[in-house]
Amino acid sequence: MATIAFTPHLRQVGPTRPTPCRGATLGEALRALEPDYPLLLGYLLDDQGRLRRHIAVFVDGVMRPRENALGLALAESSDVYIFQALSGG
Repeated sequence: MATIAFTPHLRQVGPTRPTPCRGATLGEALRALEPDYPLLLGYLLDDQGRLRRHIAVFVDGVMRPRENALGLALAESSDVYIFQALSGG
């Protein structure tokens, strides 16, 4: 089962520790968390169901393009790290 971890800011609405999560894809794994963390998807997804612009996803140490991250296949041993990217000057 893949493990998903969130940065401290997102832990306000999601798991506070790395969490094993079922799902063949990242999108399925995130939706599996929704019953326990109902505010999480509102922070991660826009009104079209896509990852928000300032959300970054790393799977097994590699940053994945936001545009197709939700469809990424997860292995049983996958480590996922999700954080809110900062921008500005």
